[in-house]
Amino acid sequence: MTAPTRAGYAALLGRPNVGKSTLLNRLIGQKISITAPKPQTTRHAILGIQTLPDAQIVYVDTPGLHRHRGRRAMSRYLNRAAASVLGYVDVVVFLIEALRWTEEDQDVLQRLAAFPGPVVLAVNKVDRLADKARLLPFLRDTAGQRAFAEVVPLSALKGDNAATLEQAIARLLPVGDFPFPADQVTTASERFLAAELVREKLTRLLREELPYALTVAIERFAEEKRVTRIHAVIWVERASQKGIVIGEKGVTLREVGRQARQDLERLLGRPVFLETWVKVREGWSDDERALRSLGYADPVSF
Repeated sequence: MTAPTRAGYAALLGRPNVGKSTLLNRLIGQKISITAPKPQTTRHAILGIQTLPDAQIVYVDTPGLHRHRGRRAMSRYLNRAAASVLGYVDVVVFLIEALRWTEEDQDVLQRLAAFPGPVVLAVNKVDRLADKARLLPFLRDTAGQRAFAEVVPLSALKGDNAATLEQAIARLLPVGDFPFPADQVTTASERFLAAELVREKLTRLLREELPYALTVAIERFAEEKRVTRIHAVIWVERASQKGIVIGEKGVTLREVGRQARQDLERLLGRPVFLETWVKVREGWSDDERALRSLGYADPVSF
């Protein structure tokens, strides 16, 4: 008798910069979620689909849950986007960093108190530990804070123990048919991924706080005979920021375009003609209406 298949949703939840997007890309086997060593890199709940022989796991990469919930409209949106998935997923993967427990980790744990399903504790960045002997007491102490279904130490960057995590999640999913085709890896559109890749390059290349004051909108995405033409608008909040994004003699904006185009060509498998413009929209990140018009709509159920 053939074993029944399992399928369901697994949220990747944790504080900012703990490695959720890196882990998603590792599990899926390709880049669908942008990464950068700065908070607020992930701004939307992104679905990544992994099909195993006997299970289909739909991962939900979420923005990092952080403090100061009431400060700005963008911060409130990010926390809503992350917390809302708890009403729809079957399993939560609570991602933390090895040998580091912060107040924001504690906040996430408190949010999970009301979640009725199984929670897997994934302890990331174990590859950075010089003294592995320190890991066991940390795992014991952290695991004692809640009845976790599984505890999995891993390295999202290098892939160590990633297969162990996916098998642990698969065992916890409900029995059911696969909701997506076996060859589908995400529900995100190519247009959305294009905007995200441009924003990733900006986040990596620009210094200090500026990445939090900008967003990217795709005004044209056209597939022609031999090339995909993409027109991207980079929105900033002040005229002074526009000059920084463009850079002296346009060098920064050209580099953003070059790196984004290379990633887009790998993603789409065809030549890309990418044009970028920088425009000012004052206070967009603290304006609920502006956020909605720029694609930051409140999350909906899956």
